[in-house]
Amino acid sequence: MRTARLGWGLVCLTLALLVGCSSNKPKPKPLEPVAQKIAGRQVWSVKLDSVAFPLSIVSHDGQFVVASTDGTLMALDATTGRQLWRASAGAPLSAGVGSDGRFHAVVTNDNKLVGFDGAQPAWRVQLNSRVSTAPLVAGERVFVMGVDRAVQAFDAKDGTRLWTLQRPGDALTLLQNGVLTAVKDTLVAGQGPRLAGIDPTRGTVRWEVPIGNPRGTNEVERLADLVGPAVRVGNQLCARSFQAAVGCVDADTGRLIWTRNAGGVNAVGGDDEVIVGADATDRIVAWKTATGDLAWTSERMLFRGLSAPTAVGSTVAFGDFEGYVHFLDRKDGTPLLRLSTDGSQVVGKPARSGNTLLVATRNGGFFAFRPE
Repeated sequence: MRTARLGWGLVCLTLALLVGCSSNKPKPKPLEPVAQKIAGRQVWSVKLDSVAFPLSIVSHDGQFVVASTDGTLMALDATTGRQLWRASAGAPLSAGVGSDGRFHAVVTNDNKLVGFDGAQPAWRVQLNSRVSTAPLVAGERVFVMGVDRAVQAFDAKDGTRLWTLQRPGDALTLLQNGVLTAVKDTLVAGQGPRLAGIDPTRGTVRWEVPIGNPRGTNEVERLADLVGPAVRVGNQLCARSFQAAVGCVDADTGRLIWTRNAGGVNAVGGDDEVIVGADATDRIVAWKTATGDLAWTSERMLFRGLSAPTAVGSTVAFGDFEGYVHFLDRKDGTPLLRLSTDGSQVVGKPARSGNTLLVATRNGGFFAFRPE
């Protein structure tokens, strides 16, 4: 199997409009003045090393667990930003962070899975393939999915390998966050354009359902990997198939609820009302969560390098390439509030704890906002 080892360089073959992919890319649409319609402010911030890998921020029991390129892990009180503990993997990261509040896991650039018990490194395991998806820590196990789409389970206490599920893969895969999550007693993993429900105790497949339908005349054009993290609404999981579709699945039964053809390279966000995402031109589209019917669209932020969005309160929040965080009305996309960070690109998907939103930037800034 060949993987997309050039990262965004490979993606640029098909998406020359993406920020940084072409010297002739369209200019970002100028930001319109925003008449602040809701109250909101930055409540705290923390500075770490840069974030040059596909970061997933964990929100758990009133804490945020974050990581930075140099291998630093940190837990922060979501309300105050107070540091609860700090640890180090001892090497730069390629993926992370996964946490259940006690056990944590990251993957280093030399393909080592590092497990922590609290702030103490507990074990290291050499993996056979590169990893770009954050490990999932659940049920005293650590689940890891490589770019070869092999899923492995390890004991969270000592790193013992429990099982490996190797699926047939496509010729090319993406070096960005895939889908790896849990719904009740089912582990759910993105396998190309398909969601697979897996028995977490045995590593066997319970169900499988496609969200995207790969199209194109060559391997690059047919890339349709699921991009994570997925949105969970009850038993329903919604995700984007890279440059192909957005859809929702019943994770109890593996039944496809709806799918819609849609371009785009980043994960979707949303809640029980709408699923929202930006396409390759940063045109924002919202679909009704229950049916997939179109709810609204917005072209106010074309070519601004939008992040994956997160729903918080009555808003949906996107970051952009200049470090702005845009809070839009989830009902119709109207801009309600715009706040700034450190001027560098917002990376990953903002994380939510209660009504606090944590945003990470490429320069390693972590900014907590609270819309009101």
